[in-house]
Amino acid sequence: MIEQLERLTGLHIYPRSLAQAEGATFFLARGSKGRALGILGNGAGFEGEHQGETTLCPLTPANAAALRRKLPWLRPQALGLQKSAGFGDRLGLATPGHARAVRRFSSIAPIFAQQSVRENDRTGRTAQQVLDDATWGLFQEGWCDPWGADADHLKTASDADAFVAAGYTLYTIDPGDHVDGATHTASPAEVKAKVQALPWHALEDTAQDMERRYLGRFFDLGDAALTFDREALWRAAAKYGRAIAHTVRMYRHLADRMADRSFELEVSVDEMETPTSPAEHLFIASELPRLGVRWVSLAPRFVGRFEKGVDYIGNLERFSEEFAGHVAVARALGPYKLSVHSGSDKFSIYPIVARLAESLVHLKTAGTSYLEALSVVASIDPSLFREILAFALEQYEEERLTYHVSADPSRVPPPERLADSELPGVLNLFDGRQVLHVTFGSVMTVLDGQGRYRFRHRLLTALAKNEEAYYEALEAHMGRHLAPFAVRR
Repeated sequence: MIEQLERLTGLHIYPRSLAQAEGATFFLARGSKGRALGILGNGAGFEGEHQGETTLCPLTPANAAALRRKLPWLRPQALGLQKSAGFGDRLGLATPGHARAVRRFSSIAPIFAQQSVRENDRTGRTAQQVLDDATWGLFQEGWCDPWGADADHLKTASDADAFVAAGYTLYTIDPGDHVDGATHTASPAEVKAKVQALPWHALEDTAQDMERRYLGRFFDLGDAALTFDREALWRAAAKYGRAIAHTVRMYRHLADRMADRSFELEVSVDEMETPTSPAEHLFIASELPRLGVRWVSLAPRFVGRFEKGVDYIGNLERFSEEFAGHVAVARALGPYKLSVHSGSDKFSIYPIVARLAESLVHLKTAGTSYLEALSVVASIDPSLFREILAFALEQYEEERLTYHVSADPSRVPPPERLADSELPGVLNLFDGRQVLHVTFGSVMTVLDGQGRYRFRHRLLTALAKNEEAYYEALEAHMGRHLAPFAVRR
């Protein structure tokens, strides 16, 4: 069949993409002009050009939607409480490599379309493009198992609408702008004022009723129990009360927009300076269901530092102790999964998380796949990588402002002083990884003096021409992430 199709089209056929439905054969092909959807047989409902027995179609949103209608396994779906991992793809090329990594293991449910509004804004992509790029990548790899799509770090109700329209199945609400981190150091009088100023109407509650629910009560967590005195309760309420109210508004907006469609919710309070204690976690997880919110995963701000692109920074014994407390709360009040955000490259904690959480875990990765792309480029196009590294060093101080990073660009070797063979090693440096990590948006969108993209097309073209090198790098790197959580096939 492949040989026949290649003779008919004159194109290279991705062998795993062959699929049959309703009397037609669908396949993905590549030629000098890039990839195309091929159809042997009835191509009704697709936009394309007929060439004898076949129809060749551009990879447009309309054709991606039509293909999902024909091949239902290409539609994202809710994954429930299965152990899961999310794979951000800032370039739109990584899904085949991600799929190959997941194939090596069992018991991990993948989320192949995962992007935040912030990341889309910085790369000039849309929710629909992210979902469609994942669709084409999965079709290319012949992926037929369930997979999900995560609308990541939604901060406003309007943020969610484009993801709803595109067909996402998991919605990660980020109420971080409404978390009062100053509560940790506030005086008792200040905490009292903060509690009194909470939006009690939106919380459908009063301070007195809240105290009746918590004070003097033992919350059984199996091998341990949690209690609240008035100060601890008020600090938890002052810190997270407005965030809870915002989450409720977001959830109800989603439920209204999704109508009868199934969807899942993740609640994320990870991007804060102060950790979430197990008691504060319990408060959040008690208040949300009282207000009708149902969720599949929750991302606390764990103890230690979860900086972008590098391993965990902190005391592993303390992390293990605190994480065990979070697991106990998730089991007792759920069960639901604990979501590890900025989970890329946190190799030192993966065994701890896998052992304590068992199946109740979601690992979220993103920027590490972009770094793997740059690592490949450093080997195949040293000149381009040098330009990107020099530009990233110039942009870092501005770009770092919205990320948790601590790299010192002065510790990154100047690109002009490195031999070609030394360039990939920059991606093994703490400071080099973070400098390159947080500048992805500028690299993808900056224009040259003639109004053309300075790096975008060259970067994507280099990776497309060397796609197997990129897929192999991703399979190995993401496999290292997944191995502690999974059973090898």
